[in-house]
Amino acid sequence: MMCPTAILPLAVLPVGFGMELIASALIGAAIVVLVWWVFRILESDDLEQGAEWRYDVSRMNELRRIDPLYRLLQPVFTVLARLNRAVFREGLTEIHRQVQASGLPRFWLPEEYLARLQVLAICSTPLWIYALVWVFGPQAMLLTPLAVVLTAWFLRYRLSARAASRLRQIKRRMPYLLDLLTLLMEAGATFLNALNQAVDEFRGHPVAEEFGRVLADMNLGKTRMEAFQSMRDRLADDEITSIIGTIIQGEHLGTPLARIFRSQSDVLRVKRSQRAETIAGEAGVNMLLPAVLVMASTVLIILGPFLLNFMKFGLAL
Repeated sequence: MMCPTAILPLAVLPVGFGMELIASALIGAAIVVLVWWVFRILESDDLEQGAEWRYDVSRMNELRRIDPLYRLLQPVFTVLARLNRAVFREGLTEIHRQVQASGLPRFWLPEEYLARLQVLAICSTPLWIYALVWVFGPQAMLLTPLAVVLTAWFLRYRLSARAASRLRQIKRRMPYLLDLLTLLMEAGATFLNALNQAVDEFRGHPVAEEFGRVLADMNLGKTRMEAFQSMRDRLADDEITSIIGTIIQGEHLGTPLARIFRSQSDVLRVKRSQRAETIAGEAGVNMLLPAVLVMASTVLIILGPFLLNFMKFGLAL
């Protein structure tokens, strides 16, 4: 005769084993569905064109091609973009200027690119949880939302820094490109041929990318004035706006472009020299605080042992 206590585990074992089997099957099914969904999104066809908003659909299709994150999480991007339009309406103009000045694809709307930064910050949440718990302990998980917000701010600051750095590169190299345009046009080349050769000569540099877009706009049917206006609106920098405004005014008055390019290249060089003198003049003021700190640390290093000796043994007679 079998003991009742021996029968109990046999009765419980199939129930527990069945629950574990069901849980494993559900997890496996969820993984299969997730993998299928990811591959389905990454390999899906373009969005269908409708009778209206045709350009917007084409723009989204281009974003789906160039950005896998947008293609994978497009519904999330759409929701966050609507929220950004409502919350950050006043700052979207500046974000749009920085997106254009950074050389990013022109298909990004400012609210969508801001949503991309927010998605990247949200995706960093598991990393922040792991890092905070590993360094400070489980109670540090409460700092995760703050870390995610700081990540989004850093990505936003990085966009601003990237735009400013690219604008500096353009302004540093633009005098040389204008000089090359002047030489080519004075040698008998047309403006289109001269611009094409100059863009090819500076290939890979941001200034070549911007003037290449001017050339592309002109090849698509825009006038020289309209192409330069698009460049001015795209970069939205005071110094570049002044130069392009002078070029547009000269084009309107019929002044030869070679003469305008030569004068503007000279103006850029003068401004560059003035900017270098300003930075050199500010260097002394900026070095004042580090110099004081270095001098204070040197005094502490020299007098520190004597002070410690005095505090421990007193004044030796």
